[in-house]
Amino acid sequence: MSQENNDASLCIENQSCFSLYSAANAMVRSYRTALLDLDLTYPQYLAMMVLWAEDGISVKALGEKVHMDSGTTTPLLKRLEGKGLLERVRCKQDERSCLLQLTDEGKSLKSRAQEIPKSMACQSPLTQEESDQLKALCDKLRLKISA
Repeated sequence: MSQENNDASLCIENQSCFSLYSAANAMVRSYRTALLDLDLTYPQYLAMMVLWAEDGISVKALGEKVHMDSGTTTPLLKRLEGKGLLERVRCKQDERSCLLQLTDEGKSLKSRAQEIPKSMACQSPLTQEESDQLKALCDKLRLKISA
């Protein structure tokens, strides 16, 4: 490989990983403003979306769904519990397992969050088809890298 080709491969502008990283950061920053009214961070919002769909899910299952390890989910869930949005309850069948139950306040927050996906879609310059393609490519990449 020539020196010129080698230098080009190390150029940040040529790295798809950098483009993905930059786009992800921009997306999370744009969500930050939308989530201010809910008093949620983006990772907390992800956890709440899972809980709104599956109230009573285990901590382990939630971590798997949001692709976070227990070192990340534990403090996140403690903060959500401190805000009065959920309770962690020991599973009666398996005392080692902890289930997550939304409080009434956590359940009511869902109605306030309903407009966020629409609002965020309006901010995107991508068509629905492009958004669907991007999601599919990101999912494919994550699955292949994680395998």
